[in-house]
Amino acid sequence: MAILEVKNLQKNFGDIKVLKNINFSLEKGEVLSIIGSSGSGKTTLLRCLNFLETPDSGVIKVNNEILFDSSDPATRSERQIRQKRLHFGLVFQSFNLFPQYSAINNVTLAPLLAAKEKGKEFYEEKKIEIHERALNLFEQIGLLDRIHNYPHQLSGGQCQRVAIARALILEPDILCFDEPTSALDPELTGEVLKVIRSLSEQHNMTMIIVTHEMEFARDVASQAIFMDGGEVCEKGDPLELFNNPKQERTKHFLGRFNS
Repeated sequence: MAILEVKNLQKNFGDIKVLKNINFSLEKGEVLSIIGSSGSGKTTLLRCLNFLETPDSGVIKVNNEILFDSSDPATRSERQIRQKRLHFGLVFQSFNLFPQYSAINNVTLAPLLAAKEKGKEFYEEKKIEIHERALNLFEQIGLLDRIHNYPHQLSGGQCQRVAIARALILEPDILCFDEPTSALDPELTGEVLKVIRSLSEQHNMTMIIVTHEMEFARDVASQAIFMDGGEVCEKGDPLELFNNPKQERTKHFLGRFNS
């Protein structure tokens, strides 16, 4: 059974159709890479999946539960949307860490606030568990010695790894990356891609990765999608899509990479 199903998803900004009938599904542990030129709708798709944008039509299902159905107004309530966001983690291209908080406080802030909402007793019970979970994540991303550093004391690659830990601590079903290396110098890109690769190979994490790192998109993914003009132009096995694209638009986009 698919962990994620997206059916006929559409999103307009005024008269501009940004997403046009997007359809795909993911099994647990699969990695989907989404490639395409700037403006092709990739980031808008991630924002719709994370409910930072509301689709105009379509259906989103996670673990066979309908999270969004454009024909059902009940799936649009703000309270429901807050809960639905917990199914997805999103790592932004520009980190979005809070500069006034240390690395570990950036990671633990959201789960601690969620625990506090459930009452003082629950918060006291959970805060040690949350702290320990954060330490395990910092060990996983190779930054256990930097937990008390502030963002300005970290490199861009280290900040992005902290952002990954911040998303992981909420234990999402699906982890989404929006150009996770685009704000990094080339020498820092490798350390972030290494963490993402380990999440796939060692932790069986279900992921959606929007990236311009073509070699990484081809090698780490179990599925690949090429988007252009708000449409899914081609999808399938990454090696097949990269090495033998069927559509002219895909061939044109991948021409420089394949050459």
